[in-house]
Amino acid sequence: MAKIIEEVSRTFSEYLLIPRLTGTKHQSKNISLRAPVARFKKGEESSLFINIPFVTASMQSVSGSDMAVALARQGGLAFIFCSQSIEAQAAMVDKVKLHKAGFVQSDSNLRPDNTLQDVLDIRKKTGHSTMPVTNDGSKNDLFVGILTDKDFWEFEDDLNRPVSEFMTAKENVFFAEAGISLHEANQLLRKHKKECLPILDSDGRLQALVFKRDYYDHMNNPAELLDSHKRLVVGAGINTHDYKERVPALVEAGVDVLCLDASDGYSEFQKEAALWIRERYPNVVIGGGNVVHTDAFRYLVEEAQVDFVKVGIGGGSICITREQKGIGRGQASALMAVAEERDRYYEETGTYIPLCSDGGLSNDTQIIIALAMGADFVMMGRYFAMTNESPTPRVSIGGRIYKPYWGEGSNRAKNWQRYNQGASETGFKFEEGIDGYVPVVGSVKEVLDVTISKIKATMCNMGSLTVKEFADNALLTRISEQSFIEGGTSNVLSLDKDAPREV
Repeated sequence: MAKIIEEVSRTFSEYLLIPRLTGTKHQSKNISLRAPVARFKKGEESSLFINIPFVTASMQSVSGSDMAVALARQGGLAFIFCSQSIEAQAAMVDKVKLHKAGFVQSDSNLRPDNTLQDVLDIRKKTGHSTMPVTNDGSKNDLFVGILTDKDFWEFEDDLNRPVSEFMTAKENVFFAEAGISLHEANQLLRKHKKECLPILDSDGRLQALVFKRDYYDHMNNPAELLDSHKRLVVGAGINTHDYKERVPALVEAGVDVLCLDASDGYSEFQKEAALWIRERYPNVVIGGGNVVHTDAFRYLVEEAQVDFVKVGIGGGSICITREQKGIGRGQASALMAVAEERDRYYEETGTYIPLCSDGGLSNDTQIIIALAMGADFVMMGRYFAMTNESPTPRVSIGGRIYKPYWGEGSNRAKNWQRYNQGASETGFKFEEGIDGYVPVVGSVKEVLDVTISKIKATMCNMGSLTVKEFADNALLTRISEQSFIEGGTSNVLSLDKDAPREV
């Protein structure tokens, strides 16, 4: 007969933290949110850290190249979604890697014979007002000049006239040669009072652009996540069906982390895929999952040899796997069980396996509880889907601005490779995700600033300076329904809901 786990399956909202001693050193400015992504041995360091404990779900409505750039600049990591063609996913990864710490590959380029109307069309599409002019209009051809919005008057000049009549020709453009450091490039911008510095190779071909605004952007985002070549770090989701074709293309594009994307990762398919990748690309970080129990954790770590493990089945805001298939576990129970097994594995072997808590996070408080329960970092979909940088278009509903948001288990996603239900490219036999809308709340930076402030404030209350110390120091208490009610506001007048009226 079936075995029963007697413990009730619990969620993050059923727990509160008990404050610990706050010392004089426990101030937000002293706190580090750095978290390991790859397994490491005792006494050593992980080969990859993220500077804030946030990664995106590998979803069509969440993780495009714009999201990956925005999150890496804040210190986190995005996983480009795999439910698209190999070529399209590799192109997204390539686009992120082209953001080399201020050396930008231009995607708004002109030929000398392009018209001003072409310029306006490109500006409308990309938002860029500075455009290099190359011989054939490609990003790395012979540089012949540059055009900015200061070089012509949109409503006065004839828009059918060619760019060559308005651009600043190469002989009048201040540029630098390839090989210059970013610091040197910024010093030249400052010395010559320029907004943009083209970087050319010895043959005069355009290699990159350096902008003054990017210097300020970097100074405002000191935690940005960079690889050894000063490029932004990016991840990608993969499946267990076409990985032999997909992975080589992603590695060629420069991907840093691969994550096997499945609703249930306790499978021989994941083992075979992970070992195939490990043998051929030993330097690429590999994540596996999802799991909710200790046996599955051990299997992925020992048999599949993954670097990190994702924990969670059915807890996502648009996931209905539990409802449809009856599998899963309350996210708090799953995370605590796997974290305990992770710590036991570390004691036995001296190897630490980072954990990613995926799902069940509906607010900032639950993110905090997940970190306290042992997650090294959290993966979220809805949280990032609501930001300006998610790849879906804005829509107006009832006077408010929303973005579409759908699960990878929905028919809209057509991500049949992620699920084991006999589905095919023609569609699912049943859905494990829904299709809906989420409100737009601002930029990635804006929403993360608030969440990170809350995490650091809580860590001060818990007498902790690092995420690991936070989990080690955490003292949690279960709460009753009345405790939950008591924690909210009561017996006060809310001006938003109950504004008084004159009588």
